[in-house]
Amino acid sequence: MSFIGKIAKSAAVGAVALAIAAAAQAQTTLRVVAHSDLKILDPIWTTAYITRNHGYLIYDTLLGQDATLAIRPQMAEKWTVSDDKLVWTFTLRDGLEFHDGQPVTSADVVASLKRWAERDSMAQQMWTRVAEITPIDAKSFKLVLKEPYGLVIETLGKPSSLVPFIMPARVVLKEPYGLVIETLGKPSSLVPFIMPARVAATPSNQQIKDFTGSGPFIFSGKDWKPGDKVVYVKNPKYKPRNEPPSGMAGGKVVKVDRVEWLAIPDPLTAVNALLAGEIDMIEVPPPDLFPILQKDKNVALYGWNPAGSQIIGRFNHLHPPFDNVKVRLAAFYATAQSDYLEAQVGDKDIYFECNAPLTCGNPHTKTFGDLLLKPNLEKARALLKEAGYDGTLIVLMHQTDLQSSNRLAPVAKAQLERVGFKVDMQSMDWQSVVSRRAKKEPPAQGGWNMFFTTTVAVDAANPVANAFTHGGCDKAWFGWPCDETLEKLRADYSRATDEAAKKDLAFKIQDRVMEQAHYLVVGQYKAFGAYRKGVVEGWLQGPAAVFWNISKKGN
Repeated sequence: MSFIGKIAKSAAVGAVALAIAAAAQAQTTLRVVAHSDLKILDPIWTTAYITRNHGYLIYDTLLGQDATLAIRPQMAEKWTVSDDKLVWTFTLRDGLEFHDGQPVTSADVVASLKRWAERDSMAQQMWTRVAEITPIDAKSFKLVLKEPYGLVIETLGKPSSLVPFIMPARVVLKEPYGLVIETLGKPSSLVPFIMPARVAATPSNQQIKDFTGSGPFIFSGKDWKPGDKVVYVKNPKYKPRNEPPSGMAGGKVVKVDRVEWLAIPDPLTAVNALLAGEIDMIEVPPPDLFPILQKDKNVALYGWNPAGSQIIGRFNHLHPPFDNVKVRLAAFYATAQSDYLEAQVGDKDIYFECNAPLTCGNPHTKTFGDLLLKPNLEKARALLKEAGYDGTLIVLMHQTDLQSSNRLAPVAKAQLERVGFKVDMQSMDWQSVVSRRAKKEPPAQGGWNMFFTTTVAVDAANPVANAFTHGGCDKAWFGWPCDETLEKLRADYSRATDEAAKKDLAFKIQDRVMEQAHYLVVGQYKAFGAYRKGVVEGWLQGPAAVFWNISKKGN
C-alpha cells in the first residue's frame, strides 16, 4: 500500500472510531438474543443468516424488496432501461456516505456487485448475460446485457442470501435479461450489499477484513467478543430514504443508539432473561417454550417472517456414498417429514409437511405424492443394495446451538440407520458447521457428508434464486452437485417471459431435483420472535430480522 493510501486508511479507521466513541455515551441499548453466535463477518463469503443479518445492519443495498415483495429503489434514486432491454442505467441518490465519511460512488457499487456475482447463484445466471458493468460518472453506472433477461431487477433486489452489498465501481449486459432489478434487489442470502471498492476488491473466496459499511449501523469491532456479544452503534451520518419502511425497503430510521447481540445458547436461559427484563428481544425462541412466553402479559410473540421457512438436508455430492444417486434416493425413501417437524417445531399450527422443492403456497408449487411423507423402507433398502453400498460411514454434522435446526440430525440418524446406513453424527456449534461445510476434502480428512439448514420461503420459491437447485459443480452451493440438465432448465427459466412457460420450467426443475435427489426437503414452518411489550416497538416484518425502526423505552 502506498504512503498516501496508508494515510487514507488511517483516516477512515479514525472516523469510524470517533463515531463509535460518540455512541458510547448512548442512553438507549437494544439487547437481543440472535439465532446464532456471529463468528464470520463477510456476508458474501458465507450464506449463513446470522452473517446476512450482520450485513443488513452495517451495509445498505442498491435496491430493496418491500413487504408486498415489490422491488423498490434503496441506494438507487432511479433506473432506466433501453428499448431493446439491453442497457440498464442506475443513478444513486444524494447524500450517501460510508462510515468513514467517504461518499458512496458508482465505482463502489460496481465493485460490490462484481464480487457478489461471483458467489450468488442467481447473480451467476444473470452474469452469463452481462457484457459490461461500468461507472458513467460518480453517481451513475450502466449494466449492459448481451441479450434481454427477465430477472434483472429480481436479481439485484434479492432480499436474503447472498445480497450484493455496495462497496466503492457501470453494468453492461451481453444479452437482454428480464430479472435485472429482481437480482439486484434480492433480500436474502446472498444479498448484494454495498461496500467500499477497496474492500470489494478482496477476492470472493477470501474473507474481507475491513468492515467499513454503507448502512444505518456501525460495527464496533473493539467490543466484539465471539461467544459473548456483538455491538453495533447508530451511524449518525446515515441518510435514510424519506418514506415509510416496508420490508427491506423504505426509510431505515434508527431509533436506538446501540444494539447488542448477546450469546445465550441455552434457550430457556434466554427466555428467563426476557421475562426478567434483562434482554429486550429473542429473534427465534423454540416453539416448545411458547407457552412460558404466552403466560407473561409483558411479553409478545411476533411472526416477523410471515412467509415462513423451509428446512432441507444437504448431501455432499463429491464423496461416497452420496455421490451415487441411488444412495441419495434411498435416503429419500427412508424419510418421514413429520418426524423432523415434530422434533424441531412440535406445533402443528406452525409447521406443515411439504415435499415441493420450490415450497408450498406459490404458483410454482409441485408436490410428489407420498415421497418424503410416508417412508418406503423396502424401497430404500433395495436402492442401497443396487448401489452397492458397502457401509461407508456418513459424517452427519449436527449443530447444537441453532434453534431452527438443532434437533434434525438425530432424526436423520435414526431414519437412515433403520434402512442400513451407518452414520457418524458429529456435534458442533453452527459456526463450525458454516466453516466446515465449505471444505471439499473427504470426510475422513475433515470434510462431511450431510447437514441440515433452513432458508426463508422467498429465497426457495424462485428456482434461479434458490441456491439448492444450483447444479453448477464448483459454482454450486455447498454439496456441489454437477447437473448440466438442471443448469439448462434454470437458464431457460431465467430467459422466459411468459408466465405459463415459467411455470412449466419450474415444474421440470422440481422433477429434476427429485429424480436426482439433489437435496432432502423436510417441510416448512413459520418463525416467531419474542419481545417485551411496552418497552420495544416497531419490529418490521420481512425475510430477515432487522433493527431499524425499532424504538425502546428506557436504556
